[in-house]
Amino acid sequence: MSGFVDYIRFYLPDFTDLLQILVLAFFIYRILIRWAGTRAFQILFGLVVVLGIYVMAGLLRLEVFEAVLSQVFTYAAFALIVVFQPELRSALAQLGRSRLLTFLTKLEQGGEAVADEIAKAVERLSRKRIGAIIAVQQELALDLYVQKEGTPLRADVSADLLLTIFTPRSPLHDGAVIIRGNEIIGAGVTLPLSQFPPPDRSLGTRHKAALGLSEETDAFVIVVSEETSQISLARRGVLRRGLQPEELRARLAPDTDEVDGTASIPSKTGRDADPDVAGPNAARDGGFEGEDEVVQPV
Repeated sequence: MSGFVDYIRFYLPDFTDLLQILVLAFFIYRILIRWAGTRAFQILFGLVVVLGIYVMAGLLRLEVFEAVLSQVFTYAAFALIVVFQPELRSALAQLGRSRLLTFLTKLEQGGEAVADEIAKAVERLSRKRIGAIIAVQQELALDLYVQKEGTPLRADVSADLLLTIFTPRSPLHDGAVIIRGNEIIGAGVTLPLSQFPPPDRSLGTRHKAALGLSEETDAFVIVVSEETSQISLARRGVLRRGLQPEELRARLAPDTDEVDGTASIPSKTGRDADPDVAGPNAARDGGFEGEDEVVQPV
């Protein structure tokens, strides 16, 4: 009897085991939440399917399948580092920055004044039907995009300067402006296009580029359409169209929620929640509340 009790006790987890399980489960949960609906999640799901085939091949004694897949898994670790490089960089960058540090940095940068200047510029651009795309850096640095293809700048954010940059026939108007803190750090920047099929065929290159950058980083990406004069905001792979300047300012203000980019602003329709906010990205990040039209990759 004592032998049976010892056997059972051997398999009972102690406090250290439970702690490790909880920590591991938390990290897996955060990875799934962060990558849900992204290209990385689709690749991860494909790897799980391949792993399942490998296990089935072993159980059914399919030696050819097992031999081929075992060779694939030998080099899989190197392939994963290359494939998931943007996601790994994003995750490590977030681990290296605390909420307190982010909060103090935003206080130093005078976020409300910057949000005011951006909202004023966007309102004037929209009124004049001048196309524009503005990326506002959050935690993940955007310097690489400026270095790859763009013109580095070092200027304080102002509505007049933004309007001048995007004026047609200006040398830097055909590209994005990158803002970090209270400074414009780049103009004429080429941004990556979205990895997903266009959710709306009416979307132009600027909107696709805004979605592309928002899929790779945590930046706020603002788009002004020269065809419709409509103001749009992309965040974490979700595009919100038809924003008003005051709503945009509320999104960009320092008191905007760090996780989902939402702010306390009144709904134009008077509803508590927008039923159009759906899909994996909106579910992960809380979506955008209070506007009329959401476009996101399918």
